[in-house]
Amino acid sequence: MKTGYLIDMDGVIYRENHLIPGAAEFIQALQSTGTPFLFLTNNSAPTPADLAVRLKHMGVEDLSAQHFYTSALNTADFLNETDPNSTVFVIGEGGLLAALHERKIASDSIDPRYVVVGEGATTMERLTKAHECIERGARLLVTNPDNWCPVSSEKTRPGAGATTAYLEASTGRRPYYLGKPNSYMFQRARRKLADWTLNEITNFVMIGDTMETDIRGAFEVGMHSYLVLTGSTQIQDVADYVYQPTRILQSVADLTDEIKTGKVSDRRNSPAFTKQTTSVGKSGRRHQTDTFALHKPRPRLRPAMTK
Repeated sequence: MKTGYLIDMDGVIYRENHLIPGAAEFIQALQSTGTPFLFLTNNSAPTPADLAVRLKHMGVEDLSAQHFYTSALNTADFLNETDPNSTVFVIGEGGLLAALHERKIASDSIDPRYVVVGEGATTMERLTKAHECIERGARLLVTNPDNWCPVSSEKTRPGAGATTAYLEASTGRRPYYLGKPNSYMFQRARRKLADWTLNEITNFVMIGDTMETDIRGAFEVGMHSYLVLTGSTQIQDVADYVYQPTRILQSVADLTDEIKTGKVSDRRNSPAFTKQTTSVGKSGRRHQTDTFALHKPRPRLRPAMTK
């Protein structure tokens, strides 16, 4: 049985600009054994080449752009597959713009078919333009549902979901969120990894630190999932979710020997079951796909102005 791994990055491989202990050895084990792997990130701002350079600066060598699949690439694939002649007005940064350009999806600030929202700073001018485009009939498409994203143990940044919430409130239009946990992200990533290995992979595993995106998305497409406790989820929070990871690990370092030897360890041998960890997080909904967001009533028409 050949296993392919889809691996989240922030909180799994690194935090800020520092590798999580054992992450470099884990990646080296994947490379030395020829184990298929693909990094999967909801961050639409960087290009795959940017991510390869970032990891190189952290000490991880021999990674190419092909090892990364971002929500920006996923968005471009989605439009290319469902509406290849589409035009877009974009709120986002280089990674998203490059992905759309690579798929020959034209930019249009007058009458686009879609307003596409990703990570990055924006201006009131661009938000107003996006609002006007949506009012004229453009559909609202978002690279990922993250309202906010961790930057460090003490700082976060606004995510694509936060920007989209502004446009949703001003226009009354519902967006469509790509990226994790949307099954399209997982299906495209599996297909990409399978193509590399000529369909030799018989088992796919998602490794992530977030229950709402990594674990939920894997569960909904029928994949195994490994939750690591080096990011946004604490072990005491796992029981709150209906869906559960296949395994809970302290970090990706727990998998290094397993990758090298091919011998699967018993789930209960994971340090996660004997050692508690803490992670610094932020209160409030992180993802637009959280339970409360799914049940939040969303008017078809624009909400009335406050009198």
